[in-house]
Amino acid sequence: MKFPFYRQLDAMDCGPTCLRMIARYYGKKYSVQQLRENSYIQRTGVNLLGISEAAESIGLRTTGIRTTIDKLKQQSKLPCILHWNQMHFVVLYKVERSKGKTYFHIADPAYGLLKYEEEELKKCWISTRQGGIEKGIAMLVETTPQFYETEPIRYEKLSLWYLSRYVRPYKKMIMQLFLGILGGSILQLIFPFLTQTIVDQGIGHRNMSFIELILVAQLMLVFSRTLIEVIRRCILLHISTRVNVALISDFLVKLMKLPMRFFDSKLAGDLIRRIEDHRTIEVFLTQSVLNILFSVLTITIFGIVLAIYSWKIFLVFLAFSIFYIGWVKLFMKKRADLNRKNFEQMALNQDNLMQLVYGMQDIKLLGCERQKRWEWENIQASLFRINLRSLNLGQWQQVGAVLINEVKNILITVMSATAVLNGDITLGIMLSIQYIIGQMQGPVEQFVYFMQQSQDATLSLERLGEIHGKENEESESMQTVNQVSGKDSISLRGLQFTYGSEKSKRIIKGIDLDIPAGKTTAIVGLSGSGKTTLIKLMLGFYPPTEGNIIVGETPLQRISFKEWRKHCGVVMQEGFIFSDTIANNIAPDADVIDRERLLYAVKMANIKDFIESLPLRYNTRIGSTGQGLSQGQKQRILIARAIYRNPDYLFFDEATNALDTDNEKTIQENLNQFFEDKTVVVVAHRLSTVRNADQIVVLKDGVITEKGNHESLISKQGDYYRLVKNQLELNA
Repeated sequence: MKFPFYRQLDAMDCGPTCLRMIARYYGKKYSVQQLRENSYIQRTGVNLLGISEAAESIGLRTTGIRTTIDKLKQQSKLPCILHWNQMHFVVLYKVERSKGKTYFHIADPAYGLLKYEEEELKKCWISTRQGGIEKGIAMLVETTPQFYETEPIRYEKLSLWYLSRYVRPYKKMIMQLFLGILGGSILQLIFPFLTQTIVDQGIGHRNMSFIELILVAQLMLVFSRTLIEVIRRCILLHISTRVNVALISDFLVKLMKLPMRFFDSKLAGDLIRRIEDHRTIEVFLTQSVLNILFSVLTITIFGIVLAIYSWKIFLVFLAFSIFYIGWVKLFMKKRADLNRKNFEQMALNQDNLMQLVYGMQDIKLLGCERQKRWEWENIQASLFRINLRSLNLGQWQQVGAVLINEVKNILITVMSATAVLNGDITLGIMLSIQYIIGQMQGPVEQFVYFMQQSQDATLSLERLGEIHGKENEESESMQTVNQVSGKDSISLRGLQFTYGSEKSKRIIKGIDLDIPAGKTTAIVGLSGSGKTTLIKLMLGFYPPTEGNIIVGETPLQRISFKEWRKHCGVVMQEGFIFSDTIANNIAPDADVIDRERLLYAVKMANIKDFIESLPLRYNTRIGSTGQGLSQGQKQRILIARAIYRNPDYLFFDEATNALDTDNEKTIQENLNQFFEDKTVVVVAHRLSTVRNADQIVVLKDGVITEKGNHESLISKQGDYYRLVKNQLELNA
C-alpha cells in the first residue's frame, strides 16, 4: 500500500502535516488546520511538545526518543516522526533491506516521498554525539482506542464554486461577452466555406470578379471579428479589475479580523504570497473560464462541420486530441508539486529580501554582508533548481505535444489528399479541412491551459482557504458588550497565560491585581518577567489561559475588542511608523485631522520644534519611504499618537526608554498633567518614570512579589529596592 502523502501549505506546517499523514495511514482524515491549532505553532515553527499535544488531542500516543541508526532500523513502530536537519520534521514509514543495503523511505511534507541510503539519512537526522555514539531524535506514534472514537472537525473548504459569487454582480456584462463569443464563432464558421468557394468556384471557373467579391467578404469578416474582440477585451478588463479588487479586499478584511495569535505563527512572506495568489484566481475566473467557453463553442461548431466533410478525419482528430490531453495530464501532479515548492521558496525569498532591506544598517555594522548575501544566494540556488525542473518538465511536455500534433496533422493531410485523389472530396474542401483543423487546434491547447490554470487556482484556493477558515477575533456567535464607560477600574483575577499549550512554560502565573480607575499603575521587573505580556492581555491581544480580566464588572472577553480599543491609547516598545505624513501617523484613524488636537499632542510629546523645523512640517513623509527618524523621535511620534486619541485608558510599554534625560523629564511633566482622571498602566525600568505612580507593582517570573508606592516599597528593601539600587549604581 502506498503511504498517504500530504504537502505542507506553509514553511511552518511540517509538524502538523507529518501528523496528518500518520493519521491518514491509520484510517482517519484530519485537516491540517485542526492539527495546526492543536500544535500551538509559533513564528519559529512547531516543536516536539506541540506535535505531541496535537497527537494526543486526536487519540494518538507519542513517545519522544533519542536513538541510534541501528535501533532505528529495528524499530517496529512505524510510521514515526524524525527531527530533520534540526529545523524540520519528516515521517519515516518504511525500512527496506535490498542487495546488502538499507533504504529508509521518508515522507517529507516539503518535497514528497523520498528514499535515502543509510549515509544520506545520517547527514539529515543525526543531531548529537554522546560517548562517540551518534544519535538522532524521533517520535514514536501509536494508536489508542480513543483515536478510532474521535471524529475529525470538519472545516468549510473553499471550492472553485465559491468564486462564482464574485462574478454574479456582472451577469449583464458576462451575457454580452457570451454573445460576443457566439458571434465571433459564427463569423469564424463562415471562413472555411469561403475558402472552399474560392477554390472550387472562383479558381475552378477562372472567375476573378467572384474571387474579389469573396476576398472583400473575408476582409469584412476579419474587421467584424477584430471589433468584437476589442469590445470583448474591454469588458473583460472591466470585470477582471473589479473582481481582483473584491477578492483582495475580502482577504484583507478577513486578515484584519483574525486574532493576534495567528500572526505570531506567520512569516510576512507567506502572507504576501497569499495576496499574490489572488491574481491567479482572478485570471482563472475572468479569462480562463470565458476562454474555455469560447473553445468549447469553437470545437463544437467546427467539429460538426468537420464531421460533415469527413467523419473519418473527425475521429482521427478527436483521438489524437484526447491522446494530447492525456499526455499533458501525466505531468499535472509533478507540476503541482513544483508549484508548491516554488511558493515556499518565493515566500522565503520575499522574507529574506525584506530582512536585507530593513536590516541593512545592522548588516553593515556587524560586517556580515557576505553571510547575508550567501543566505540570499542559497535561496536563489533553490529557486533555480525548482525553475530548472519546471523548465525540464515543460520541455518534455512540449516535445510530446508537438510530436502528437505533427503526426496528427500529417495523417490528416495524407487522408485529405487521398480523399481528393479518390474523388470523395474537392480540393476546396481539403483546404477548408486544413483551415478547420488549424482553428480547432487552438481551443484544444486552450483546454490544456485551462486544466493547468484550474490546478493553479485550486492550489491558491487551498492556501487562501486556510485564512478564510480561521475563526475571527470576534465571532458572530459571541455576545459582546458594545459600550465601555471609560471610568471603570481593571481587575485581574487568577490570571495565567502561556504562549503555547497548557504544558508549555507559564509566562503569567496566577496574578491578582486591581488597577484603580483614574490612577497610574506602574509595572516594573527584570526583562522576561512578563510585563509586556500583561499589557497585551489587558488589550485583548490574547485570551488568558486561566483566570479573568474584568473591566468594571464585565469580563474583557465579553466586551467588543474594537470598542475596547477605541478607549485605549497605547505606546508599545516596537510601535509601527506608517509610510505616510507625520500628521497621518499621529492621527491614522482620523478622516479629518483636528488641528488643535494635533498641535496639543505634539506639544505634549515635546516634538513640535522638530516637526516645525522640517520644510514640509506636518506633511513630511516618514517611515520606510520617507524621512528617517531617530529612535527617540519615533517614540515621541508614538506618544503623540496616543495623546491625540485622548483615551480613557493609557498603556505605556517602555515608552520613553529611547529618550535622553532632558526630553524624558519634559515629556514626563507633560504626561503627568495629561494622566489626570485617566487610568494609566506604565511598564518601565527607569526610576524617574515610575516613582510618582499611585501604585507600583513588582513582577518577577510572572508573579507579583510586591505592591505599593515608591516610599513604602523602598522601606521594605525587597525586590523593588534592589532594582532601584542597581539602577542608581549603574547611573553613578
